[in-house]
Amino acid sequence: MSDWCHQAISKIEADFRRSADTHLLRIELPAIEGIRLYLKDESTHPTGSLKHRLARSLFLYGLCNGLIGQNTTIIEASSGSTAVSEAYFARLLGLPFIAVVPKSTSQEKIDKITFYDGRCHFVEPTEIYAESERLAGELDGHYMDQFTYAERATDWRGNNNIAESIFAQMSHEPDPVPAWIVVSAGTGGTSATIGRFIRYRCHDTQLCVADPENSVFYDAYLSGDRSLTSERGSNIEGIGRPRVEPSFVPSVIERMIRVPDAASYATIHFLQELLDRRCGGSTGTNVYAAFQIIAEMAAAGQTGSVVSMLCDGGERYLDTYYNAEWLAERGFDLDPYRRQLAGFYDNGKF
Repeated sequence: MSDWCHQAISKIEADFRRSADTHLLRIELPAIEGIRLYLKDESTHPTGSLKHRLARSLFLYGLCNGLIGQNTTIIEASSGSTAVSEAYFARLLGLPFIAVVPKSTSQEKIDKITFYDGRCHFVEPTEIYAESERLAGELDGHYMDQFTYAERATDWRGNNNIAESIFAQMSHEPDPVPAWIVVSAGTGGTSATIGRFIRYRCHDTQLCVADPENSVFYDAYLSGDRSLTSERGSNIEGIGRPRVEPSFVPSVIERMIRVPDAASYATIHFLQELLDRRCGGSTGTNVYAAFQIIAEMAAAGQTGSVVSMLCDGGERYLDTYYNAEWLAERGFDLDPYRRQLAGFYDNGKF
């Protein structure tokens, strides 16, 4: 291994040591007795989202496998949080970064990528994978390919992965081993890491993956058919996919719940009142499914803890999810779900 590679890994590790772990928030549900909800707040990473962990792992994976060198151009197919986080680490190492993004990508996202000196390469949405591979070959670069490597770049046995962090933070809670952990899937890497860690540590925790509309993960999980595709992409940025990504590992998942988009949006508005802060749409998907599981546990007379994920902050979505005109123009009626959520908070029934 070259001196530069040693220095690059040391820089990433030093950056990690400068960062505290993310918070585990306890959410009060007065109508529910004996069941406690916690949210792992990944919005407090330096780049503001859960994808900061993935980007760090992908860079270490590339470095330790000899795929990234001193002059390597880093390329990724992403228009969102992964691209922002990878641009951060590329700048840390002094490497050029190109995000291959759909032409429709918002200026807000472009600005976040370019803030960390990344460059956006615009293509049609269906071309992002092939164009990323082509660019990597043309520039003698490295295509990070989060959708393939997310489940293998992170050490699921530990090394402060998100699962290890959750269980460590839960260790002094009344129910330290959660009955359920509820997450959503973009690459599938987070659910794969958590599911494997649960089995490795022999915990009785069950894993539920919440999936938004127009994503094929839910149907693939039920049918076992990994060839399924969808013509439409998910409206919930960062999660859901029109194809079954290689990093999606259904064998470590006990249950999946499909969440309507309007329910995800209604949930983040509900959380804004509950937490006095805005969350991203994927958090709404996660928490809506967690509420459903909690209501089912309460109805069955069960007790315990449920852990879910606050993936990123809502400031990135002020023009969309928190914009009444944007929601109305796209036909999202949040009122039925607002009433459902209010009823759950008041009486514990979903």
